[in-house]
Amino acid sequence: METPDPQRHQIIDRIIAQHPEGADAACALWETLATEVISIVGTGGFDSLYARSVFLAQSRFPWLAAGASSAQAGHRFASLKTSLAAQTPAHAGEANRLLLVTFTDIVASLIGEALTTGILRSAWGNAAADKNGKELKNE
Repeated sequence: METPDPQRHQIIDRIIAQHPEGADAACALWETLATEVISIVGTGGFDSLYARSVFLAQSRFPWLAAGASSAQAGHRFASLKTSLAAQTPAHAGEANRLLLVTFTDIVASLIGEALTTGILRSAWGNAAADKNGKELKNE
């Protein structure tokens, strides 16, 4: 029997659907997520989790840049932006979704589903709610 996607995967799908504009939008999502995660695990912790996520996603999308992130605001995801911008919007969206899912899978394995989902809600606010403004329920 197939288990339903975790609530955080549903949130990721919803946020990507709401922001399909490309590399800039993808990096903006990552910036807000990074702010929340860094407040919990620090910059080094975030950078390690992100680097691992990129490494794992490269098995499906080898063109994802593995370059070191810069801790400076606005430059942390420069390599990601460059990688995504060089792809078709659909291909870039698939890669960004996989990267977000992989990242949150790792985080959830460390701190649990509920806290990880809470981080996404905190990072993305109302975008984590369904089209009627209700929070998604994991049924």
